[in-house]
Amino acid sequence: MKIKKVSPNNRKKAFEVATYGKDYLFPYAKLDVPPSRENPITRVYVDGELDNEAFTYELQSGDEGTVHIDHVLEYNRDPRYMRDLLLYKLTLVAQERVKSSPLSKRELIRRLGTSPAQFYRLLDQTDYRKSLDQLMALLHVLDCEVDLVVKEDRLQKAV
Repeated sequence: MKIKKVSPNNRKKAFEVATYGKDYLFPYAKLDVPPSRENPITRVYVDGELDNEAFTYELQSGDEGTVHIDHVLEYNRDPRYMRDLLLYKLTLVAQERVKSSPLSKRELIRRLGTSPAQFYRLLDQTDYRKSLDQLMALLHVLDCEVDLVVKEDRLQKAV
């Protein structure tokens, strides 16, 4: 996801981050190098060197920091980002289980009833087009039990 525009909002003590789909807030308190009254933000810009997927801010002292869009999306618990993160984590588990499984890859493919190409797409952690159903089926064939735990959001509870 690309960042279109970023601006500091000192009243809210947060950056306003505009993407091509939605706008987000990212609080100063989550920064590695936070600003203060004595050391305010002097410049903030979308970082072209990071393919517009991050922004960089500079403080009066000369310190600077960079925030990637993934940090903004995770802080705001963007549903699409959280889904992709879940797929990523489950794919890594599946990769490890395939390595340690006594079953051959050919047998796994046969039991899934899929093609070799689809099997390898399931094991590709950068492919987010796969469905959660397909990944769950693979984990089931690998004798994994997956439990989904729903927890109360800590951020909402603190408010």
